[in-house]
Amino acid sequence: MRSLARRGLRGAKLVISDAHEGLKAAIVKVLGATWQRCRVHFMRNALAYAGKTQRRIVSAWVGTAFAQDDAAAARKQWREVADQARPRVPKLAVLMDDAETDVLAYMASRPSIAPSCTAPTRSNDSMARSSDAARSSAYSPTKPP
Repeated sequence: MRSLARRGLRGAKLVISDAHEGLKAAIVKVLGATWQRCRVHFMRNALAYAGKTQRRIVSAWVGTAFAQDDAAAARKQWREVADQARPRVPKLAVLMDDAETDVLAYMASRPSIAPSCTAPTRSNDSMARSSDAARSSAYSPTKPP
């Protein structure tokens, strides 16, 4: 983080990463930014508690919280999902209890940046590559169609 700051990184409002304690502390201390747990890493952890036959439903359940329009609705939905999971998948419910604030940070900490955070927090490397490929092959006024 210090290296990034020395190279001129300024004004970061939200940094998304895995839940490494040292990294979380450095983000807050060095950059003064809000930290959010990466959705992809969280979902990997969550799906590890689900059996093979439960993974799709668990993914869909958790995804309903991310689809909410505001922080209050997202937290309400998150709690409902955790409570529904508790009898069937108690370890998932505990993970959700512990991760709620970290995973939904983009909605609660700075509402003004929440809309711009939606796409990056849902992407992963393969999505970024697909996006780059689509942009590079897109129609250009200087190229004939």
